[in-house]
Amino acid sequence: MNLVLLQSQQNGALMQMLFLVGIIVVFYFFMIRPQMRKQKTEQEFRNSLQKGAKVVTIGGIHGRIVEVADRTFMVEIDNNVRVRVERSAISAEATKALDQPAPAK
Repeated sequence: MNLVLLQSQQNGALMQMLFLVGIIVVFYFFMIRPQMRKQKTEQEFRNSLQKGAKVVTIGGIHGRIVEVADRTFMVEIDNNVRVRVERSAISAEATKALDQPAPAK
């Protein structure tokens, strides 16, 4: 009797462990991996930006790159109005949307 009870408890513990591992695997493939892929593509986009490119910052400021440094860009937002922004402040999604035509209503 004790042997059957012990095997039942071991099977229950094994099933709980497999369930927990399954949740972690699902969490990784549906949340962590896509986020890492998105960060990588945004980093590649920011590294490919050059002088003269039109950009949009995360805060919504539109401008044109006039100077490229290691960690920053000098962005001209109007005639003789320039701001220095971090590379990480450039929104890849909003900048790519600049090239897309506005949706028809």
